[in-house]
Amino acid sequence: MAADNAELSKDKVLDALRAVRGPELEGNIVDLGLVSDVFISDAKVYFSITVPAERARELDPLRAAAERVVKDIPGVKGAMVALTADRKAGAPAPRTSAPVAPASDTAPGRPPAAGGHSHHPHPHPNSNASANAAPRGPVKAGIPGVGAIIAVASGKGGVGKSTTSANLALALHANGLRVGILDADIYGPSMPRLLKISGRPEQIGGKTIKPMENYGLKVMSMGFLVDEEVAMIWRGPMIQSALLQMLREVAWGELDVLVVDMPPGTGDAQLTMAQQVPLAGAVIVSTPQDLALIDARKGLAMFRKVEVPVLGIVENMSYFIAPDTGARYDIFGHGGARNEAERIGVPFLGEVPLTIAIRETSDAGTPLVALEPDGPVAAVYREIATKVWEQVSAAKADTSRDMPSIVFE
Repeated sequence: MAADNAELSKDKVLDALRAVRGPELEGNIVDLGLVSDVFISDAKVYFSITVPAERARELDPLRAAAERVVKDIPGVKGAMVALTADRKAGAPAPRTSAPVAPASDTAPGRPPAAGGHSHHPHPHPNSNASANAAPRGPVKAGIPGVGAIIAVASGKGGVGKSTTSANLALALHANGLRVGILDADIYGPSMPRLLKISGRPEQIGGKTIKPMENYGLKVMSMGFLVDEEVAMIWRGPMIQSALLQMLREVAWGELDVLVVDMPPGTGDAQLTMAQQVPLAGAVIVSTPQDLALIDARKGLAMFRKVEVPVLGIVENMSYFIAPDTGARYDIFGHGGARNEAERIGVPFLGEVPLTIAIRETSDAGTPLVALEPDGPVAAVYREIATKVWEQVSAAKADTSRDMPSIVFE
């Protein structure tokens, strides 16, 4: 395969794409300047095609044609192509930069996710729906077989969000649920290292990807597709397209819950998940100090604005217990996340201590909940998992009660 990789180049890809006619069939997409920079990694080709925003949906066959042409190039293992919605000069900017999903993702015949998520968007816990309420936005396509999707987010990096995501997923599994985890951090994927998974996922029938597995979890990450040393330099639409493909073109099977480890901040990835995926709720991770809480509030505000329920706040690195003396130290302060949760009226899920064991087991790819399932730190994660799942289950039950019954007389 090394020879194929050596022969594969950006010029070869562009030459192949010149066979794809432009939207008006006048010239090809390359010479018309519609193709973005081509990125090649491990014989996989990534690029986007710029089209007018108002024609994005009708031009999805153009994207599919470009994808087919590139996949036919000798040595190409796969292609990921996104439509970049461009707007006319002077036209109002779109509300978000999320791409228009391919028609197949929202077609009426597409099977809904288990639990009916694709037909019943989750209301905010404090909202009171009425018959005269304003209509909701477009129905979000769920993932067949996945009962609930939970996002784990933070306002900033460095607060232990990915470690929390991995241990939360393992705790949900330890509590008896079928669990998957999606690493949505395209630029800095952590799950391959945290869960000690290496290698490339298999393709099934040339269309779907079989997720990797370890510790009883099904896992998908860009880290499985791109080498760890490769710098990902992608624009927003490419990030959005990659996320939706990792969600909807992966053979997740039957899962009770899919945990999504979000990248830090409130950017394209967060908006894509919030606006195009039926999230059951979001868990916010913060450390106790004011600086981290300022950023956590931004994440909370974003999820509330797009009507995604906030399942609660986790205070990570809450305190430190000296292993030699047992003395407790509040290195980053203490109780800030609990106070913030009480102030804004969301559940406080728990305090995770800062321990050497969490750091060592995370670096070694043996998360503490998997390594010491009956230990004191694992008990904290399992309690958090219980609180999260109780809220998700209650919301699903409320949704089921709201569904009308059909009676034949």
